[in-house]
Amino acid sequence: MSSVRIALAQFDFPVGAVARNEARIAALIAEARDVHRADVVLFPELALSGYPPEDLLLRPGFLAECAAAIRRIAAGVHGIVAVVGWPEAAGAVVYNAASVLRDGGIRTTYRKRELPNYAVFDERRYFEVDPDGGSCVFEVAGVRVGVVICEDVWFAEPVAATAHAGAELLLVPNASPFERDKHAQRDALLASRVAETGLAVAYLNLVGGQDALVFDGASVLADGDGTIHPAARAFEEHWLVADYEAATRKFVPVAWPVEGDESRDALAWRAIVRGTRDYCAKNGFGKAWIGLSGGIDSALVLSIAVDALGADNVTGVRLPSRYTSGLSNDLADEQARALGVKILTIPIEAPFKGFREALAPEFAGHAADAAEENMQSRCRGAILMALANKFGGLVLTTGNKSEYAVGYATIYGDMCGGYAPIKDLYKTEVYALANWRNSIGGAPVIPPAVIERAPSAELRDNQTDQDSLPPYDVLDAILFRHVDKEQSRDEIVRAGFAGEVVDHVLRLVRISEWKRQQAAPGPKVSRRAFGRERRYPITSGWR
Repeated sequence: MSSVRIALAQFDFPVGAVARNEARIAALIAEARDVHRADVVLFPELALSGYPPEDLLLRPGFLAECAAAIRRIAAGVHGIVAVVGWPEAAGAVVYNAASVLRDGGIRTTYRKRELPNYAVFDERRYFEVDPDGGSCVFEVAGVRVGVVICEDVWFAEPVAATAHAGAELLLVPNASPFERDKHAQRDALLASRVAETGLAVAYLNLVGGQDALVFDGASVLADGDGTIHPAARAFEEHWLVADYEAATRKFVPVAWPVEGDESRDALAWRAIVRGTRDYCAKNGFGKAWIGLSGGIDSALVLSIAVDALGADNVTGVRLPSRYTSGLSNDLADEQARALGVKILTIPIEAPFKGFREALAPEFAGHAADAAEENMQSRCRGAILMALANKFGGLVLTTGNKSEYAVGYATIYGDMCGGYAPIKDLYKTEVYALANWRNSIGGAPVIPPAVIERAPSAELRDNQTDQDSLPPYDVLDAILFRHVDKEQSRDEIVRAGFAGEVVDHVLRLVRISEWKRQQAAPGPKVSRRAFGRERRYPITSGWR
């Protein structure tokens, strides 16, 4: 019986970088053939254009460049079969396609049948389903190989049709963003498709950060008897090579670095670090600025930035006010020293005093309130942005999902910046991730006193977050039910939460939509992230 060596290119193919992606794909095809001795090499979904290309797909010039690039790649394919994803324009219609390249040309093209249009996906805005499109099956070294694309494998019919067309091995190129707990769901799905059809499956996923999305790779093999092999190491670029044995319908891994830690916190950390690193690199930022308050959020962001960019490329800035405690300054300094990060201290008393004096005639007769508190935060934001403007680099914001949900953040103040690494972590998850990061070896990178102290914005005397909000364990439990699980007020109350507390929290969520829509992007790690995955109108009469 026949054996086929497959090479899976678990690499990053940036959005819009058609020329660079073309060159890399061509080089990788040659490497798969000459170094890994592969019979077939598979690339991720839309590797040529990057995923998701969004409204680039509405530009005829972009589509024409992709078409010319795929033809040039195909012309150089000899001695191997390559399956490459790209956006195929056919007149006024665009397909999410994967072409089979061999012997110097495009031999056949598969067009994706199931177009996701939920959560972060908008494929029906750009792509069509080919009503005449059938299955894609081709032969390599005596083995009948089929192709479906990403969402297709989540439906029984495309896979069954491919098996009916004679395939025995199924290749599945994907661009599937990371979210917590998704791997187990995917593995169960693949086991079901194998049980239904008897096909062995090679599932390749894209890797890399793209704005708010992070693709984790974590590619996987499923034998024809339903055995799911360990996933490839996530968030890293790898050549993944395996031999498929037709007689047994099994894979024999040849080069397959296995994921060592699939815990929720480990994967979330690596997703956020990868997302931060790629956002900075792909947008031309070599260094980052972070306002250090001595609190848990800025401490976690500083640790993420150092892991993503290196300590030499990160600067922490203490911005003390008249309300900042000595402990806050000391803890910020302690963490900067532990991580080897340069730290600046720029008091905000002078600009804060200047604003108060400028506004004194208008504010006369009015007691100090949130206006003065937020003014301090905006002084800090302006200073951080000035440093980034003067010396280059990106300001990383330090807000978490709990704060963004209820609007406990100052727009144009602590929301200033270009990327928000912990935007999709609830406050309780921030604490969990801080403890996890401190546990992975060596001295703690986040001072234990930072984790233990009560959180405070320190915008007035003796302020704590719990002056305005329920305890974070209660707040986050309500927010998770309402935001991530989309439960109603009554469902949350029936779960045991006090009605007046639920009403208060849900009102804050509703009236803070305008802030969230002006917030910096940040890496998605949950099922329901703010941004492209959760889109509510700012102006709405629904209650």
